[in-house]
Amino acid sequence: MRLDIAAFTDIGRRKIKNEDAFGVCREDDPELRLFKEGALLCVADGLGGHTGGEIASKLAVSIITDIVKHPPIVPSTDNGEVDERDEGPLPVLRQAIQRANDSIFLTNRDQDLVRTKRPMGTTVLTAIIEPKKVYVGNVGDSRCYHFRDGDIIAHTEDHSWVDEQVRMGLMSKAEAETDHRRNIVTRCVGTHDEVSVDTYRWFVAPGDMLLLCTDGLVNMVPDKDIKAVFRAGGTSGEVAQRLIQLANENGGKDNITVVVATISPNPIRHVMLRTRAFVRRHHVSPAKIAATLIYGLVAFGLGYAVHAYL
Repeated sequence: MRLDIAAFTDIGRRKIKNEDAFGVCREDDPELRLFKEGALLCVADGLGGHTGGEIASKLAVSIITDIVKHPPIVPSTDNGEVDERDEGPLPVLRQAIQRANDSIFLTNRDQDLVRTKRPMGTTVLTAIIEPKKVYVGNVGDSRCYHFRDGDIIAHTEDHSWVDEQVRMGLMSKAEAETDHRRNIVTRCVGTHDEVSVDTYRWFVAPGDMLLLCTDGLVNMVPDKDIKAVFRAGGTSGEVAQRLIQLANENGGKDNITVVVATISPNPIRHVMLRTRAFVRRHHVSPAKIAATLIYGLVAFGLGYAVHAYL
């Protein structure tokens, strides 16, 4: 299973520190046992204004990415059928997020941070990509998108105050995008002894793309502009960097973290995109590339001719 994955985090233009964290575990990890093919992706956004937001996000990512070392859970069946909520690695994702919650909550309690009402906490969003399916676990307002041909065909629901108002019909989506309370989360990891995890299972096809991002992107770049970036095409790295650049151009009020994954990209197109990205990054002229290719072909032809003659 081929995956083109790129992950970047940026402090933004307003913050003095980066409280985001991310993790990527690929199938070449020597300790991998959870799945045979694919990858695990994770992003976390430490609660701003709380104690140790950057500690909470890094701890959550470390605990969650550690699950790749463990074998998959064999779910119990009822009449030979597996509940959709327990399919594949979804039970493992829920357990890992609860384990991260336990660790952060105990730290808050031991440090007497719960009493201050500003305990450290974090959002957590993680996805496991396997052949034909993606499994997602989410707590908070970081968001995962599923793109096909540049269109959003699915995304996670945010656990934020404004999004709950939208779902209840008390606020329009346009009002929510500009409301000053849009950064208030209603669910996070570490501030309470229990946490409820939303899970998703999406079917994927070759060429599909996934975006995992913190709200530093979502609050700065509307969905229509995010779609425009994906429709413009490019490698996962190019897409991710354009999204961060756009968020900063629009104000960069928060830390920005994005993970972009292209599932089984067309190999020829992928090589062409990577070559184009290399040319742009190193400012190599098309004429120089053409000359190098011609030189290589001529050298190969002469070598073959000499070998045949001898």
